[in-house]
Amino acid sequence: MSQKPMMMMKTTAVVLEQPERLVLSQLELTPPGEDDVVVDIDWSGISTGTERLLWSGQMPMFPGMGYPLVPGYESIGRISALGANVERQIGEPVFVPGARCFGEIKGLFGGAASRLVVPQRRALPITEQLAEQGVLLALAATAYHAVYQTVLANDVRVPSVPDLIVGHGVLGRLLARLAVQAGGEPPTVWELNPVRSEGAQGYAVIRPDDDPRHDYQAIYEVSGDASLLDTLITRLNPGGEIVLAGFYSTPLSFNFPPAFMREARLRVAAEWRESDLLAVNEMAAEGRLSLEGLITHRQEALQADAAYRTAFNDPTCLKMILDWRSCR
Repeated sequence: MSQKPMMMMKTTAVVLEQPERLVLSQLELTPPGEDDVVVDIDWSGISTGTERLLWSGQMPMFPGMGYPLVPGYESIGRISALGANVERQIGEPVFVPGARCFGEIKGLFGGAASRLVVPQRRALPITEQLAEQGVLLALAATAYHAVYQTVLANDVRVPSVPDLIVGHGVLGRLLARLAVQAGGEPPTVWELNPVRSEGAQGYAVIRPDDDPRHDYQAIYEVSGDASLLDTLITRLNPGGEIVLAGFYSTPLSFNFPPAFMREARLRVAAEWRESDLLAVNEMAAEGRLSLEGLITHRQEALQADAAYRTAFNDPTCLKMILDWRSCR
């Protein structure tokens, strides 16, 4: 390695010791290998979906789940050390979608720390101009994966553009921006919270009760409300599709007859893939996907507990990011 002596391979990290008990801890980092890079983190984002479930203890069990853990999968920083087999540049700005470098402390998803050790392929180069907005790339990739999940036999992706989006948080806004960028009719977005109804760029945001339409072809549910399926099915055109692009901690169910009458289709949009991340990084770098206006709150990482509570409880907070630069 270069630049960082082994004695300095520690990090300050957010640790969820158990649900609703968050501390900032000094952790030993796993020694980097020949194919690894060390990244000094500038900013990390707080997810109001999966991280809220981890914080509240409502995250369903799956491999790797458990406490204590380091959350976070939206980090940007600069490469500060290189493994012997790595041909990258010291100081290169990168996006890191989490890490597993904390020894016995679980990295789920392991991005909320001042320094990370990751394989070089996990450190995605970004432009200097992207700056703190780079934390939004994971959510942008999630939106892109949902829209471009349909793949033809010749491996060409065809967008399934939403014409109704339920929820005007960051993911809903990114979906709407992708839909507008794809062309065609701008989507309609449902939002109940008047604070979150503002900020539309080329599309309409309305309350569900003010929407007379019952002929939507593609409805994207991103609010995470598991009780909405029956309502959404009644808004479908025959043969229409509901895409579940949120994350749901409770079982989903629906009445069969209305779905049968409409021959409704349900699709679950899974986690983004590397190709999705590369695509949105390129779109953002070229100005084809705007990430402006989505980060509303910033907090020093030393105030992480307050920052997480604000992110989860303040309706004016679209995206909270932690500033790690004073922790190095």
